[in-house]
Amino acid sequence: MNKTEAPSTTIVLPFKEDAALTEMMRLRVSSLQRSGQKRQDGERLLLPHEAVYRLDFHNQQLNFSRWDFSLSGHGRVTITGICQLWTPDLTNLMTRQLMEPIGTIWRNSGDPEDSPLKYLEADMQEFGERIAELAKVRKVMYFLFAFKDGAEAANLSCSVEFTPEK
Repeated sequence: MNKTEAPSTTIVLPFKEDAALTEMMRLRVSSLQRSGQKRQDGERLLLPHEAVYRLDFHNQQLNFSRWDFSLSGHGRVTITGICQLWTPDLTNLMTRQLMEPIGTIWRNSGDPEDSPLKYLEADMQEFGERIAELAKVRKVMYFLFAFKDGAEAANLSCSVEFTPEK
């Protein structure tokens, strides 16, 4: 998670917001609210401070190297992997499809702007390794990003770095 220059043999994949999927999931929530229905048993509804992001894998034989993120200001961002492949009809997100561990990065409100971000190193390492493992069988992987305590999507830059398998 350091800021050193990446060697040319690395593959850096930025997380990209999937605005269409995020909107579709928000429509599901508003549809349930309008009709007075309840969510399905085990269904995970998108919360207002969450958005769906994706990673596209052009190379699927990868080893995890490191995370690279920056967050302007303060706040907390949690990243939850989704081990579900969405079908064209956008099947509902189920809680059993959410991966462990989750990634959490933060900067407390009292911390100086130039202070390093905090994170749980072991969880982030394991999370990165799980992503590399799933990349072997996926061309796309989805993630829930939750922005809390003042964090905003516009203030976050997040990517994950891999090395190709030999």
